[in-house]
Amino acid sequence: MSQFHGSDGVVKIGAATVAEVKSFSVEESAETYETNAPTMNDPAPAKAFKAGATSWNGSVDCFWDDTDATGQEALTVGAAVTVHFMPEGDTTGDNDINGSAIVTGISKQAAHDGIVEASFTLQGSGALTHGAAA
Repeated sequence: MSQFHGSDGVVKIGAATVAEVKSFSVEESAETYETNAPTMNDPAPAKAFKAGATSWNGSVDCFWDDTDATGQEALTVGAAVTVHFMPEGDTTGDNDINGSAIVTGISKQAAHDGIVEASFTLQGSGALTHGAAA
């Protein structure tokens, strides 16, 4: 089983690499719906479910870089973007988890004794694709 170092991870907005990424996350989920219901003849059946619609969301945490015009500065609230989450890096053949998303939130944090940080939240729009970097 392969293991990867988080420091190898890359996030891209379109073809542009986001600068100063500290961490990122991607979460996929599926709705479920119950396929059976109690009847007079069978008042308490074991519940059974089927998968419904899927969705995904993600987040990117960075050291803030206001000179990253095609990466961090392209992530504005409400913007529709194509995002690539690349946990291994961006060498040909590396994992590329990507999809269209809307930027739903941005926060910036600063501490007296730290580096200014920025966090971006994304809501997937459509299917998330698992592929390989080209």
